[in-house]
Amino acid sequence: MASSPTPPSSATSDQPAHYVIYGAGGIGATIGARLHRQNFKVTLIARGEHGRVLQRRGLHFVAPDCDEILQIPTVLHPREIVFDASVVVLMCMKSQHGLAALEDLSQVAPAHTPIVCVQNGVDNERQSLRFFPNVYASVVILPAVFLEPGLVVSHAANKGGILDTGCYPQGLDPCAEKINADLELAGFSARADAQVMRQKYAKLLINLANVLQAGLHDAVDARDISLALRSEALACFAAADIECMDKDEAKRRRDGVMLETHVPGHDRSAGSSWQSMQRGTGDIETNYLNGEIVLLGRLHDVPTPANEACVVMAMQMLAENLGPGAYSADWLRTKIAELSVY
Repeated sequence: MASSPTPPSSATSDQPAHYVIYGAGGIGATIGARLHRQNFKVTLIARGEHGRVLQRRGLHFVAPDCDEILQIPTVLHPREIVFDASVVVLMCMKSQHGLAALEDLSQVAPAHTPIVCVQNGVDNERQSLRFFPNVYASVVILPAVFLEPGLVVSHAANKGGILDTGCYPQGLDPCAEKINADLELAGFSARADAQVMRQKYAKLLINLANVLQAGLHDAVDARDISLALRSEALACFAAADIECMDKDEAKRRRDGVMLETHVPGHDRSAGSSWQSMQRGTGDIETNYLNGEIVLLGRLHDVPTPANEACVVMAMQMLAENLGPGAYSADWLRTKIAELSVY
C-alpha cells in the first residue's frame, strides 16, 4: 500500500470530494460533465479561448444520452482555485503540457493534495511525484472529440468510459477507493486496481498507433508499421522488466463495458493526436507515447527504428506546420529503413 507522508485528504473520508479537472478537453470535460450531472462539486481549469467560452456560455456536452449546456465553474489558472482538504485534482491535459501544469499547481496547492493522472502515457505519474507525494494513476479509455471551443462530444454508450485508478507506483488506499466509487456513480466503469500501471502500459501499446492516424493519409494501409511499433515496445518492456497487462486480459476488461457509438450530427473523427493536429495546437503527444519506447530502447539497447521514425515524422509535421495526413505509409517505411541502419 502506498504511504501517506502528508496529512490525508478529506477525499478519504465520508465528506464529498471537490474534483478539480485540470485540462478540460475531450477527456477532462467529459469526466467533469458526468460528475457535475450527478451533483458532485466540480471545477474545470481550461486554457485560452476554450476556457473563456466555458466561463461565458458553459460547456456544450453532447453524448448518446444527453445534449446539454452545463454551467460548470471554470477558471483559467489553478491560482483561482480555493484549495482545501476536499480537493482532488484530476490531471487530464496532454502529457506534453504536464510539467508546466505541475509547476503552476505546486505553487498554490497544498502538498497533500491528491493528484490523479488521467492521461495517456506512463511518465506523468513519475513526473508528478517530483511535486506531490500522493499520486494516483488512472487508465483512461474514453472516446471523445474536442475540435472547437466550448463543445465536447462523448461517443461512449452503456458506460461513459473506463477509468480504473490505483496508487502510484502501486497499491490502494481509501482515497483511491473513493475516486473509483465516485466515478462509478457518475456513469463510468471504474475499478480500484492496485497494479493499474499494468493497464497503462497495455494502453500505451494501443496509443503507439495514434501518430499513424494523425500523420498518414493512408494509415489503413500501415498495419505492418503498427505491428512493428508494438513489437518494439514489447521487446523494450521485456528488457526493462516492465509488467504489462496481456492482450487477452485487457480485452476482457473492455469487452461489453463501454460501447463506442455514433452521435447524430457529430462524427467520431479520429483520436486525440489527430485532433491536436486538426486544431493546430502546435504540439502533439508523440514524444510521450512512441518517444517512451525510444527512451526505453536507448536505455536498454533495444532497436526501435519504427517508433523513432514516428517521432521524427511528428516533429517534422510540427516544424513545417502541417495538418493531419501529410505523409504516406511508404514515406514512413523509408524513414524506418534509414533508421534501421544505425
